[in-house]
Amino acid sequence: MFIARVSRSLRKGFTLLEIMLAVAILGMMATVIYRFVATNLIIMRVSAEETTEEARYSGFINLITTQLQELPSGQGALSGEPFKFNDRPRDEINWICGSGPGLVTRYAPGEFIVSVRLRPISGKTDQMEIGFNRKPRDTAEGSTEGETWVPLLDKVNSLQIRYFDVRLNAWVERWTDTVTLPKLVRVVIGRPGRDPTEAVIALGRTSLIEMPQQQFQPAQPQPGAQPGLQPSTGAAPPVKGK
Repeated sequence: MFIARVSRSLRKGFTLLEIMLAVAILGMMATVIYRFVATNLIIMRVSAEETTEEARYSGFINLITTQLQELPSGQGALSGEPFKFNDRPRDEINWICGSGPGLVTRYAPGEFIVSVRLRPISGKTDQMEIGFNRKPRDTAEGSTEGETWVPLLDKVNSLQIRYFDVRLNAWVERWTDTVTLPKLVRVVIGRPGRDPTEAVIALGRTSLIEMPQQQFQPAQPQPGAQPGLQPSTGAAPPVKGK
């Protein structure tokens, strides 16, 4: 009796080593993609924080600039005193104004004494903030009635203010002239872990000096010149024929 051999087709599959290599390659690719995405997210977050921080300081400088440039020359319009605490500048600048940018409101009646200064943040002596201290001008000396505080910038280390005196042609740390305003005010704000923010505010504009127009006098005709013709300045003398 003859029995035929039945051939069965063998199915080829992946070995365990090939599967482990494929899983390792996929794992490395996932790690690289994750690190790339995470790094970009960190960069975007830091960039957004820096942009927000710079916008806060720029807004504060613009607010101070707007108010100081609107101050008229007059009795008690502007004054400044230098102070230090733990070897860090904590200068103050004061002015008298009505409702407007200096009071951060347009509805306050009367005049106020506004001071820009540093003070600790709610009992935390290591952290300082810059703000406006507003006080009615007619309040008695030493009284805190009607006094309010408007915080503007937090996490500040120092505040330095200098005034340019044209009479001395130099920067001074104190301004006591209650009649005239300084031409320039320089504000330097110290920030923890970052470079300080510095701004120079111009309070007075230098008037343009108009140059007088030059009057040109018609040239007098020289003897022997043809009528209607005027010799130009610096022209060579006519050559006489032989």
